[in-house]
Amino acid sequence: MSRTHSRLFRALGAFGLAAAAAAFLAACGGGGGGSSGASAGGGTQLAANQATVTVGRGVEGVANIPTVSVTICAPGTTACQTVDNIQVDTESFGLRLASTAASQVLGSLPKETVAGNPLAECTAFADGFTWGSIRTADVKIGGKTAASLPIQIIGDMSQGAVLTGSCSSGALELTPADLGANGILGVGVATSDCGTLCANPPAGNSSYYACPNGANCAQTLVPIAQQVTNPVAKFAGDNNGVILSMPGIAPSGQATVSGTLTFGLNTQANNALPGTVAKLSTNPFGDVNATFNGSAITAFFDSGSNAYFFSDNTLPNCTGNASSFYCPPSAVTRPVTVANYNGTTPGAAGGLQLSMAVGNASQLLANGNYALNDLAGNLGGSSFVDLGMPFFYGRTVYYGLDQSSSGGSGPFVAF
Repeated sequence: MSRTHSRLFRALGAFGLAAAAAAFLAACGGGGGGSSGASAGGGTQLAANQATVTVGRGVEGVANIPTVSVTICAPGTTACQTVDNIQVDTESFGLRLASTAASQVLGSLPKETVAGNPLAECTAFADGFTWGSIRTADVKIGGKTAASLPIQIIGDMSQGAVLTGSCSSGALELTPADLGANGILGVGVATSDCGTLCANPPAGNSSYYACPNGANCAQTLVPIAQQVTNPVAKFAGDNNGVILSMPGIAPSGQATVSGTLTFGLNTQANNALPGTVAKLSTNPFGDVNATFNGSAITAFFDSGSNAYFFSDNTLPNCTGNASSFYCPPSAVTRPVTVANYNGTTPGAAGGLQLSMAVGNASQLLANGNYALNDLAGNLGGSSFVDLGMPFFYGRTVYYGLDQSSSGGSGPFVAF
C-alpha cells in the first residue's frame, strides 16, 4: 500500500509569495517545466533520460514547487498534449493531471474499467483529496516513454459520488487553482500507488471506486496492473530509480532555479550511484528511522512538501496567514538524525545527523523569491520529520524503486 492512501503526510501546505496578501494553498504547487532537448540550469544539454526541473512562480505563485513538463498521448497514437507545471513529488506514486490542463487530449484517453464499470480514485493527501477517473495514456518525460500507463484525471467526475473513507472530509482539490499545479508526478520508491491494499479484500480498504454510468460509485478491488503506476517503472530502460539534483541557493533564496531529474540508477554514465553517498534503506513508503528532539520518529525526503515540517514548541509560529510556518527572530537550525528503516527498533542511534535551516517565514515569503532553502512549518505534535524541498537545494538525491517483489533490491534513498 502507499503513503498516499494510508499516511496523509505527502505535503502539508504551500504559501503564496505575495508581499501584500499571501494565501495559504494546497501543498502541490506549480513552477516552470522543461522537456527533452532542454538544458539544465547550468546550460548542459540533457540526455534522453533526463528532464529539466524548475522552481519558479508557476501556476499559483507558490514557493518551493519543483516542476517538469509531461507529454500525454492517446495510447499508440500521435494525439498528444504537452502539459507544463507538473509537480515532481518524491513521496507519492503515479501521475495525476487536472482535467482542464489536459483538455486537448482528454477525450482520446481510454477509461480503465473493472467488471465493465468505469474506474475512479479518491487520492488522499494531507491537505485534501483528489477525485477523478483512471485512464490510460502514453506518458513522455524528457526522452523516456511509459506506454499504456494508468493515470488519474482529476476533476472530470461528479463530486457527489465520494462519500466514504478518507474522502468523506477534507478539502476537495479538482483544479489547477486547488492544486497549485497542473498535476502531480509521483516518482517515489513504490511502483504502484496502492499495491496489495487495493488488490486484496476487503474492498473497504481500497481508494478505488467502480462507477456505473459515472455515478453510484462504490469501493472496489483493482489489480495492481490497473492501478495508477509510477511511470518510471514502465520505462523500457532506466526504470529502477530516479535522481533529483538541484543547485545550491543563498539563504534569502532565488526567484527561479533549475535542476535535473534523471531516470535510472547505474544504467548509464550519467546516473551512477557514487560509493561515497549515504544510502538508507526505506520502508515501502520511503520512510527512514529518525531521532528528533530526543524522540524516536520517522522521517522522509519529500520534494512534494514545500518546506521542512516538524514539531518544535521552542520555535515561534508566524502570525496571520503564515501561522502554519515558523518565524524565529533570526535564522536557526534544527538537527535530525536519520538511519536505515527498521520497523522493530525505533530511532536512529549511530545514524547520520542532518541540519534543517529555519528562517523567518513571513520575511522569506515577502521577498519575491520562489526558491527558499530555509522555509519550515509546524506539524502541531505529529511524530515525524518531513524533509521537504529545502533539503534538496545543493544536493543530488537518489531514489531506488522497490523491486523486492520480483527478487530485486528493496527501496532506498541516498544523498
